[in-house]
Amino acid sequence: MAFSSTQKLQLSQKKPIQTLITTLTLILTLLLCSSVLCASVPARTSGGFEFLKVAPSEFVGTVKDVVEILQDVTSILNEFGGSGFGDSRLSNAVSDCIEMLDLSSDALTWSVDATQTPKGKHNSTGNVSSDVRTWLSAALANPETCMDGFEGTNGIESQLVATGLSQMMSLLKDLLTQVDPKFDSFAQKGQFPSWVKREDRKLLQVNGVGSDIIVALDGSGNFTKVMDAVHAAPDYSMKRYVIHIKKGVYIENVEIKKKKWNLMMVGDGMDATIISGNRSFIDGWTTFRSATFAVSGRGFIARDITFKNTAGPEKHQAVALRSDSDLSVFYRCGISGYQDSLYTHTMRQFYRECKISGTVDFIFGDATTLFQNCQILVKKGLPNQKNTITAQGRKDPNEPTGFSIQFCNITADSDLLHSVNSTWTYLGRPWKQYSRTIFMQSHISDVLRPEGWLEWNGDFALDTLYYAEYMNYGPGAGLNKRVKWPGYHIMNDSNQASNFTVTQFIEGNLWLPTTGVAFTAGLGV
Repeated sequence: MAFSSTQKLQLSQKKPIQTLITTLTLILTLLLCSSVLCASVPARTSGGFEFLKVAPSEFVGTVKDVVEILQDVTSILNEFGGSGFGDSRLSNAVSDCIEMLDLSSDALTWSVDATQTPKGKHNSTGNVSSDVRTWLSAALANPETCMDGFEGTNGIESQLVATGLSQMMSLLKDLLTQVDPKFDSFAQKGQFPSWVKREDRKLLQVNGVGSDIIVALDGSGNFTKVMDAVHAAPDYSMKRYVIHIKKGVYIENVEIKKKKWNLMMVGDGMDATIISGNRSFIDGWTTFRSATFAVSGRGFIARDITFKNTAGPEKHQAVALRSDSDLSVFYRCGISGYQDSLYTHTMRQFYRECKISGTVDFIFGDATTLFQNCQILVKKGLPNQKNTITAQGRKDPNEPTGFSIQFCNITADSDLLHSVNSTWTYLGRPWKQYSRTIFMQSHISDVLRPEGWLEWNGDFALDTLYYAEYMNYGPGAGLNKRVKWPGYHIMNDSNQASNFTVTQFIEGNLWLPTTGVAFTAGLGV
């Protein structure tokens, strides 16, 4: 016996995280019973386990262990969550952890469901190996971000949950080794997943978007605030729901929670529709919660909007946009800030013709992210501050995550143009042990230092990271003075570079056609 996808969805719509975990534990128990542990039930002989390198009982057993730890840690955090801290940063950190462990619970549920019905899941690529590795990677990123959020607090809360979170992350790393990254599923043969609707493809043609609801500051729409429109959107929608945000500067922090699926926000232009906030680490927010605009719901699309954090360089971490949305697209969007402007936290994301600006680590996170035809603008920060464009957060070599930056233009923003020689700028630095970033077929101006890349702290991760450059051009693209780290590669092989294209890196050929966004599938040569 097992719950259907619809039944599980109905349960997840109604219940808080504790019940979600209980439900997931029951699903796992039933799955174990149906596969190997119940002598009275015949073992499965087919149906979905081909992408695993281990017996299904081992995979689901490890997931069950993760869930039990997740439940224990969540219980501890919930006790603190209602106690009314005097320390707002600590309170925010606890709230973040509860939310992120809830997201991990969902990712584990989806992974288990994939073992039962690999061709029946909705709102995924259909490439079951890629889907499960993405979701497990997200489940791994969340507890680490949870721990990062306690930086600068003095409470014992982080100590109480640290052991459990470390055990959880260790088991998730084990799970990643159990999924075969080379599994050739039906989706790779050119079939679209079942959730793709033909009417959605028509709806999302670049010049033909209709709207379900309108936000306008002047009162001419359904709402004057973006968040009110988000609340009005349906939960777990299998159809696109389009919110048109008319021109204007919307001073608000927008959070699209996990239950808001397939939302699309369309503005009146990158310079016309602006969502702006000023939360920052210095003012007591965690980096995760500082985002002006944050989205977790699957299948999100934004077009012709700018997301801005105006906190300024002196406020340090201050996120303009954060995405945990799997299969999310940002098209002709602006992402403007200083330190930590764009937080591509988890899942698969695509950015096309966007304008991204900042100073320190201003594109960071542990998502699988591809940028195409974007302007990447380096700003002037604090005196004597070094600029780093990327800080990718891959924590384990089996994660599919990384940044691929293709056909982009890397240059100084207007405030830095006259001081590029005194402000040192680098392509990236290794935030985590297996940081992975590739710049390819992009223009790099003289804003860049000849070394190209910067250490994080001494020799940390220099032999385990994967940084590469392929066929870049411009005054900053010269390779003769680049770093000599073991993990840095000058890439000359087009077959190797193809691993980081839309088709192979984010399986974009399986889902981007449904979004109406333009994209180049391969190397374009």
